[in-house]
Amino acid sequence: MNASGDLQATLDASRKSWVETANAPQCDFPIQNLPFGIFSDARNATRRVGVAIGDCVVDLSALGQAGLLKLSADGKAAGNSVFERDSLNDFIALGQDAWRSVRIQLSALLARDTATPALRDDPALQARALIPLAGATLHLPVEIPGYTDFYSSKEHATNVGSMFRDPKNALLPNWSEMPIGYNGRASSVVVSGTPVRRPNGQLKLPDAERPVFGASRKLDIELETGFIIGRGNALGEPVACEDAESHIFGMVLLNDWSARDIQQWEYVPLGPFNAKTFATTISPWIVTLDALEPFRVAQPAQEPKPLDYLCHAGEHAFDIALEVMLRPRNASQPTTISRTNFRHMYWTMAQQLAHHTVSGCNTRVGDLMGSGTISGPTGDSSGSLLELTWNGQKPLELHGGGTRAFIEDGDELTLAGWCQGNGYRVGFGPCVGEILPAHR
Repeated sequence: MNASGDLQATLDASRKSWVETANAPQCDFPIQNLPFGIFSDARNATRRVGVAIGDCVVDLSALGQAGLLKLSADGKAAGNSVFERDSLNDFIALGQDAWRSVRIQLSALLARDTATPALRDDPALQARALIPLAGATLHLPVEIPGYTDFYSSKEHATNVGSMFRDPKNALLPNWSEMPIGYNGRASSVVVSGTPVRRPNGQLKLPDAERPVFGASRKLDIELETGFIIGRGNALGEPVACEDAESHIFGMVLLNDWSARDIQQWEYVPLGPFNAKTFATTISPWIVTLDALEPFRVAQPAQEPKPLDYLCHAGEHAFDIALEVMLRPRNASQPTTISRTNFRHMYWTMAQQLAHHTVSGCNTRVGDLMGSGTISGPTGDSSGSLLELTWNGQKPLELHGGGTRAFIEDGDELTLAGWCQGNGYRVGFGPCVGEILPAHR
């Protein structure tokens, strides 16, 4: 099998699927995408591996049982039980050849002009293997051993530095030299649709001598993406920047919920703690780097030139359009409060991973790395309410009346992201969270 040529065929913009809903121009899940996730449904409560196509989920365990999927490019089968697991970790651990082989086989099976019509022409198998997305429950796609969040948007860092420090010296000296990050809390990463409870904590009110305890009054979002580690590195063995993308399985949307008032009081001298640990929401579908390849673009120019271990040749950004929508409880429609693009990110995913491991830090399959808030060059392209309202000084007007400085109880926040192709889009699906009142 010509794996390289077959992989390129999966990206053909003219390829259509016999799953007709996948061919709609605004569908997030055309045949060119094929993102991986974990799902269950009313007929079968067992969590298992699925791939989104149009308005359906392809049950890979059913295809494996039917003998239609092999797990390597050379056709060596066995091990289809990895599709019957409640996380993608075991499948991901098989390596890039297995990911690509499954992608190639699925694309061939789902293509309208398929030469392997076993699924297309078998209604009984379709009934077992194609689950309506509307009737599926989507779960956290990976078991996450570790979570790191970066701070890699120059526009975001400049806005925050201008707001709380000196606008003339908004960036700290180290920001332009390395990807800044902190180790987050993996245990509180949740899948889209999981309600998020407003956190309690210590708040230092203006002019107050001591802090008080209470619910956060400045609850915020951070519009981010995340990448999932597909190949770990051993303790003491750094990942080279040029090789870093081969360690990445794919990307998700990520909402790094942030309690700004708790954060402002606690972050000196060691950085965020309880302001970030109460929840991080990710989208349920992991879009592979292979699916994103046609949308690769140049990253912003970096000045000064990074140190050698952070240098990589070529283009390492991706043209991913991003939006944030806010819908108050009982509102008839949401308000789009931000539009931006992943291509604005100053530090690339490869540079983030290279820097993370340069000290010898090991990573593991399923580790989650957040991009940091993604903000663009204009006021309405900021990825947080902190920036959009300038710390609450300029509240946003919402459809149907009302304003928002920060998130209120009952508000639903939705992140969306997609790459626009010629007649199709490669999307991530929604990343949604509703805010519940704090514990009393």
